[in-house]
Amino acid sequence: MAAPTSDPINQACPLTPLHTPSGLVGALGVLVLNSLLKVYFFVGCANDPQRRLEKERLRTQWASLETVHLAGLALFLTVVGSRVAALVVLEFSLRAVSTLLSLGKGSRGPERLQLYLLCQYSLGCGLSCGLSFLQEGAPHRTLNLLLSLGLATLLGLGARRLHRHVCRLYELHSSQRYCGVCLGLLAGVHGLPRLLGRALAVAFAVGDLAAVALINRDFLTTSEAVRFWTPLTICYTLLVIYMQEEQRQHPGLQSQVQTVLVRMGGLFVLLLTVGRWLDLLGILVSLLGELWCLVGVRTLLDLCQIQDFPTQRPSVSTPSQPLPSTPQPQSSASS
Repeated sequence: MAAPTSDPINQACPLTPLHTPSGLVGALGVLVLNSLLKVYFFVGCANDPQRRLEKERLRTQWASLETVHLAGLALFLTVVGSRVAALVVLEFSLRAVSTLLSLGKGSRGPERLQLYLLCQYSLGCGLSCGLSFLQEGAPHRTLNLLLSLGLATLLGLGARRLHRHVCRLYELHSSQRYCGVCLGLLAGVHGLPRLLGRALAVAFAVGDLAAVALINRDFLTTSEAVRFWTPLTICYTLLVIYMQEEQRQHPGLQSQVQTVLVRMGGLFVLLLTVGRWLDLLGILVSLLGELWCLVGVRTLLDLCQIQDFPTQRPSVSTPSQPLPSTPQPQSSASS
């Protein structure tokens, strides 16, 4: 009787769910991004008297709903398979690069902010994949994951505390000029999207490398990898082209929901041919996770549709305008 041969595919276990600490770290990373974006939008609405209604909508969001949203996202990121999470990260990275390359010079603000809002589930998958891949085979993996979870918890609580402080006291502190945090936001909140963009670029770069490594470890030969990556690349390219045209013609939350359905439907059809049945279950979990994240940022997506949202520094152009006109009365008087 022949001895059973070892199967590298089964040893790699690409279909196993992500570990619980990795899923929690990914959810906490999304919490940090979401809280900082809410701070940015709230400060912009508070500095604009015409955005009083939007400011109140941001202020009246319940903290209990944020906790439920965090718990649900952590559950989705824990249940989803590692290979499906890797595919989600790669798909969003390709879409983000294509969107950034196609942006015009005069319309970068709203599109970039909308991209930051739509990347939340993909960011959670990227952080989870990256952390699982980097900690794989470590001698003290459990301890390292717990330390990463502790650090992510501190960052998440700090970002949520900043959000609550700004929503409650920013207007009072900015007018009284005695809170360093609020004065710092008043002077430098315009640089927050740029800082978030750089952090997201690093996070997705690590997530993409981990995603490619997680997918490639399934294949025994190069021909198997080619048979998988070729239809995947074609499918992703067609999806990116379709979604860009659809969002240009029909912007809004309904268009984003349709985009999620098309993306996950394309991955579902693709994995019917080159995937496994547990991958299909992971696609359904990812669909729920994407819709879950869209519900949490519905108010912020509405603010992104406002074309005249104050995304730049308001105090830069105002003092420079009266300067040229001041010496003119003097010259006329002297003549």
